[in-house]
Amino acid sequence: MAATSMLHIRMNEKTKAEATAALAAMGLTAADAVRLLFHRIATDQAFPLELKVPNAETRAAMEEAEEIAKGRKARFADADALFADLDETGGR
Repeated sequence: MAATSMLHIRMNEKTKAEATAALAAMGLTAADAVRLLFHRIATDQAFPLELKVPNAETRAAMEEAEEIAKGRKARFADADALFADLDETGGR
């Protein structure tokens, strides 16, 4: 039998509980899931989920959204209020 080693990780309790329950419903343990993940990474030499760095346009939109949230600008009670404001200001 091949030598084994331990992997220790820290994660949020809620996330762990939710993921463990979902895995149990699939008939897997958390250890099974980690072994499967690592097996796929080793076999494919790639992460099995698509991870992307946001492009410049997306980063700009994210920064704009953060600024809007920080400044509490352009907040509306509902969609009708938003559209009324857009009609008045022409989207400025």
